[in-house]
Amino acid sequence: MRKAALLVVLILPAFSQDRVDLGVVDRFKAEAFDRSKVMETLRNLSDVHGPRLTGSPGFEDAAKWAVVELNSYGLDKVHFEKWGPFGRAWTLDQSSLEMIEPRYYPLTAVPLAWSASTNGPVTAELVLAPMKGTFTDGPKKFKEEWEAYQAAWRGKLRGKIVLISAAKVPAPQTNPQFRRYTDAELADLEKAPAPSLKLNAKKLEDLEWPDPADVGKFFNSLSNGLMDQIYDLYDKTADERGVFFAREGAVGVVLRDDRAHEGLLFAEAAGGFKAAGTPAPPTFVVTAEQYNRIARLVEKKNPVSLKLSLKATVSDRDVDGLNIIGEIPGGSKKDELVMIGAHFDSWHTGTGATDNGAGSAVMIEVMRILKILNLKMDRTVRIGLWSGEEEGLFGSRAYVKEHFADPKTMQVTSEHGKLSGYFNLDNGSGKIRGVYLQGHEAMRPIFQSWLAPFRDMGVTAISIRNTGGTDHLSFAAVGLPGFQFIQDPLDYSTIAHHSDMDTWDHAIPEDLMQASAVIATLVYETAVRQDLLPRRELPKPE
Repeated sequence: MRKAALLVVLILPAFSQDRVDLGVVDRFKAEAFDRSKVMETLRNLSDVHGPRLTGSPGFEDAAKWAVVELNSYGLDKVHFEKWGPFGRAWTLDQSSLEMIEPRYYPLTAVPLAWSASTNGPVTAELVLAPMKGTFTDGPKKFKEEWEAYQAAWRGKLRGKIVLISAAKVPAPQTNPQFRRYTDAELADLEKAPAPSLKLNAKKLEDLEWPDPADVGKFFNSLSNGLMDQIYDLYDKTADERGVFFAREGAVGVVLRDDRAHEGLLFAEAAGGFKAAGTPAPPTFVVTAEQYNRIARLVEKKNPVSLKLSLKATVSDRDVDGLNIIGEIPGGSKKDELVMIGAHFDSWHTGTGATDNGAGSAVMIEVMRILKILNLKMDRTVRIGLWSGEEEGLFGSRAYVKEHFADPKTMQVTSEHGKLSGYFNLDNGSGKIRGVYLQGHEAMRPIFQSWLAPFRDMGVTAISIRNTGGTDHLSFAAVGLPGFQFIQDPLDYSTIAHHSDMDTWDHAIPEDLMQASAVIATLVYETAVRQDLLPRRELPKPE
């Protein structure tokens, strides 16, 4: 018995510092639920200042508003940190796409970002030149398809509007378009994935590509460096596509996005955004239903023509990207940091409400709550609102490289050893259901303790798995504890993500209020914890 008692005494100190202060949690919940400002913040970011395309005057206006807001809460050192240069500033001033033949019909369409302007309205005939292949087919086949496409259509597109998608009737939407995680799904997320060897070849060309059915599993086995090569290949080909159509003299390009259904529009970039490059011709995405009608008319050789007009204000040089930074100074360990963040930029089709105005509004709300409650925190708490996430995590990567380490060399700065952890929010407005550990097993008991007061609000899942696609990866890439939360899917991926429906109406107030209280708790506990959060071994240079 005495041996057992001694063992308990020896173990307790290791975990006692991670016991959550329930009195503080009560205060967080009261402020986040009873006096919330998160939806008003989101209204300003979306209705008033959205969309927020990186490098655009719209982004800068929204960033200036955020600086004023954070200053009004009493934060210290609120400022812009420039990085870059990023690319051309691009602002849409006017656009339209209309069918002229066989009879007039206004089309529901939006231009892709960084499209070139027309010289007034232009009417032209159409050519159906569908592109084949995706990057999931593998780099070799992907390159071969692109080279074959250029050879087939070279000299045939001048003065034409090019349709680059085949007609495809959207599949019936049999699955719910809005949903929350079930208990069974959360339990499945908590299961560790089966071990698999990482494929660490130097080049994609050295890999044997799998059958299409196995591509998902194959991607999970790739190193970060190889995945970056895949994305670089995709981006490079998208840039080359715009250059090809411009040099061939195409009047414009029209496409149907594979995600489109029930009249939704999904739109990102037309091609390259660097001032030194050749801008893509006016490029529009049309609803699936309208696009299919147009493509069928062309395919059946019925006379058909479109009139397009696009006016955009474009800078003649590359502009710098901006991150928004502010902090609440700590006490006895004020040189040590806890960071929270979300990407502030959006695409231009909607107002950027759920991607990622919601995450930005929550993180601004967390800083408001921490400041207004005036709790004593040992460490400094810093917020980062990033730009350039949609184009490749540019803003957060630049910040990490400047302040902590360059992942290519892994030469760390003095600040690297003083960051306890980074918490990120970027999967729509769904409430938090747990957290991804990013393979960081030592964090499991800590999160279990800190999230326990929110179990009755559905926060139950601690997943060892990695999740990608957002700014916590910039921190994890240099060995810093960086985490993204598990959120209810809602209609994020089915309707709102990068679509014209990414608006304030698709944000759920109670979910964002819950997320604010959860993150405020984790940030506070990290800021007052005796030790920095545990770390994993530093990664090797990329």
